[in-house]
Amino acid sequence: MFVQRTKVLKISLVAIFSAFLVELIFGLISNSLALITDGIHALLDSVVTMVLLLAARMAMKPADAEHTYGHGKIESLGGMIGGIAIFLIACFFIYESIHRLQSPPPTILPGLFAIVAGLYTIGIDIFRIGLLRKSIKKIGGATLKADFYHAFMDLGSTLVAIIGIILVSYGLYFGDFVAALILGGLLAVLSIKLVYKTALDLTDIISPELVKNVKEIAISTDGVINAEPILMRRSGETIFADITISLRGDTSFDKAHEISNNVEANIKNEISNSAITVHFEPNWQDVPLDAKILEIAKGVEGVKDVHNVSTHKTKGRTFSNLHVMVDRKMDLLSAHKISEVIEEEIHKNIPEIEHATIHLEPFVKIPENFNLEDKITENQIKRILEKYSEIKKIGRIVSLNFENILKIDIDCSFDKDLSIEKVHDLISEIEHEIRTKINDSVITIHPEPV
Repeated sequence: MFVQRTKVLKISLVAIFSAFLVELIFGLISNSLALITDGIHALLDSVVTMVLLLAARMAMKPADAEHTYGHGKIESLGGMIGGIAIFLIACFFIYESIHRLQSPPPTILPGLFAIVAGLYTIGIDIFRIGLLRKSIKKIGGATLKADFYHAFMDLGSTLVAIIGIILVSYGLYFGDFVAALILGGLLAVLSIKLVYKTALDLTDIISPELVKNVKEIAISTDGVINAEPILMRRSGETIFADITISLRGDTSFDKAHEISNNVEANIKNEISNSAITVHFEPNWQDVPLDAKILEIAKGVEGVKDVHNVSTHKTKGRTFSNLHVMVDRKMDLLSAHKISEVIEEEIHKNIPEIEHATIHLEPFVKIPENFNLEDKITENQIKRILEKYSEIKKIGRIVSLNFENILKIDIDCSFDKDLSIEKVHDLISEIEHEIRTKINDSVITIHPEPV
């Protein structure tokens, strides 16, 4: 696509530069200041097209160690230099036009020769407008659009020049100078606008509407609470955006990464020439207290896992309960210090919590892959279960061995009329007895009614 753009801009450059040469030569021969001035306007278009061509070429060059945002600013710098040069030339032609208007009529007046040159330029402008319009529809691009607008302006200025030359042919000797004065003013205005625009580009100005649009896209993405600050800048055709989004504080890292990717994709769907960097940060507003406590406890050094977090209110006071797992080989003193740190962090971050009750538990990581079943252990467990008359039926016993850890799953049937509290107490008692006889075991008992 970049190659096609540069090819179109090359054709446009050759065409408009030929118009500059024809108007300059024919203007000097026919003594038409209007035609010479319009030739300088064609030169302005040539300079602008050259800058756009250079920008399109540089856009193909990847960012390097010294230009981490690419080389797009060369377009703005070249446009500023060209605009200043054209402004100085425009001032000269305005001065020359005023000087000639105050002088006697020239001996050599523009005629058919000058009109032919003007018609040639009009033909060139129409050719460029058609070429650029077709290319914009096919491949798009800001550089082609800019050249398209300049081609339209050049067509208008050439028409003004021809009108001035025609006035001369009807005896209005100063028509050529008046047309040159108008074109000189037009050139001055255009060059000032070009210098102003490129100067703003070099200061990284960006449309507030564009920033607002990007913010709305980010906030409308599922999972995003807010989006700010949003830092944006343009370099050539590429718009760079650095966006910070706020997510719920209990959002997992994987989910946060997924939301960030969605934000980036949504913005690129609207602004195809954008390069997006998304940062995410937690937002605890409107997040349930349980989730806040869970994240606070997980963040304390030495905590392996946290579960069964709950909060409740009594007489206007809020209390919290949570189960915290630490290294199973840790001594009680060290484990208690961790619980104190957790409680301090909860009070500091959530002042409304009156008291946090922390249940310390040993942490045993359950491996993903186990070795073969241990039949000897299963028979040992079965003998333990048979001692409990409340168990009506012993179901499946699966004992999987991994290094020094046993993962034991047990199915037991109890009387259907037993309360869940009684079943829970029995299961806890059975698990405790199994652990006293089988070290380093992770036990799960599944109760079923019968």
